[in-house]
Amino acid sequence: MNLKVTSVIKRSILVILGLCISFVVFHSMPVDVYAAEMTDEQAVRQVFDATYYATHNPDVVIARGDSADALLKHYMESGLNEGRSASATFNPRAYRTRYSDLDAAFGDNWIKYVVHYVNHGIAEGRDASPMAQAASNSANSASAGNGTEYTCLGSYTTKYKDGVPRAVNVGIAAAGINGVKVAPGSEFSFTNTIPARTVENGYQEATVFVNKEKVKGLGGGICQVSSTLYACMKTVGLAATERHPHSLPVDYLPEGWDATISGQSVDLKFVNTYSTPLLIAAQADHGKLTVSLYLQN
Repeated sequence: MNLKVTSVIKRSILVILGLCISFVVFHSMPVDVYAAEMTDEQAVRQVFDATYYATHNPDVVIARGDSADALLKHYMESGLNEGRSASATFNPRAYRTRYSDLDAAFGDNWIKYVVHYVNHGIAEGRDASPMAQAASNSANSASAGNGTEYTCLGSYTTKYKDGVPRAVNVGIAAAGINGVKVAPGSEFSFTNTIPARTVENGYQEATVFVNKEKVKGLGGGICQVSSTLYACMKTVGLAATERHPHSLPVDYLPEGWDATISGQSVDLKFVNTYSTPLLIAAQADHGKLTVSLYLQN
């Protein structure tokens, strides 16, 4: 055989082998490898809908305004970590809950869920839509995708005045517990789950109860969220491992159905006594706060 032809054949074989090796290596990469050329903000912009975010997060509009840039900045700084939905098609906690491989790979690194969804999840047909919205289609059950089903144990709704500083705090706390999954035998802590009560986290001054008096305090209103969760717990028969009543009656719940929060010493806690994960869904929307508990089937 002509030596020149033989050399060409050898080079062709080497090229083919190189391509095969590259294909195998690429497809065996762990799930947490994502495109380095895309910045975090560019990835978020792919899933972020400013109109949707403003409509479903009135507390953010009150605190930051309704410009697209301000809303995006809030989502990057706080909303993503709080588990808020960026659009009708993306919620980070819902994405994590549905797919155990992502949970194992990314843990609490929320931006990686966004980047994975943009670079891989959409093409793979993965579902990242908000679970609370999907659940609202049925009073009794909801699909979490990927074969996971949840049954609604119960819901409870309270009302609050919209468009005031207290509403901002209610929205922050509701977003903080929305989408949280409690493993069997694990204890949930309301105080350790919601964002720390600081100005940097967006909390505002509003009325709080201190020693049977009404005073102004940072984060006033978050106790309505803990209380609504407790009311939902009572509705489904889930006992609290720690719960404290307010020093004064509240106007949004019957007596004995409230649960106050104060610092790190006064908390609302419960243990998931079921054999499967328990999912908390919470939404504060224009003066109506709804908390639901879902049990994985």
